[in-house]
Amino acid sequence: MNSSKLILSLIIMFVLLVGCNDGTTVHLSTKSNNPTPKDYLESDTDIFLLSGYVFSNAQDVDWVKELEYELGEQIGEITKQSEQASQFTNGTANKLPVGTKVFKTDTQAYIAIVEDEEILYLKMVEG
Repeated sequence: MNSSKLILSLIIMFVLLVGCNDGTTVHLSTKSNNPTPKDYLESDTDIFLLSGYVFSNAQDVDWVKELEYELGEQIGEITKQSEQASQFTNGTANKLPVGTKVFKTDTQAYIAIVEDEEILYLKMVEG
């Protein structure tokens, strides 16, 4: 009798747990499908890495050039230059000089300021 009550209790718990599942899948992997510096350095694209994201120069992207934006808070600063993907860490750029400050805007564009010139960048994310 005791074993049948245990099995019945386990079945009820299983049904409740499955019934409470909302269908969301939790991915424990920290691997992202976002582009990496290696994806851009072979083509000599002007990029930098901040907060784990690659930002790519968007000065020649028509819709970005047409944006009207307001400069927001500073999100980072270029602390190192490198042409080697393996040496890219947060704050590394391949073209921007060390000391360049990077700001977010009220649009999708980010701004790097070099000698009072505002250079437009976009955060490269997958999907």
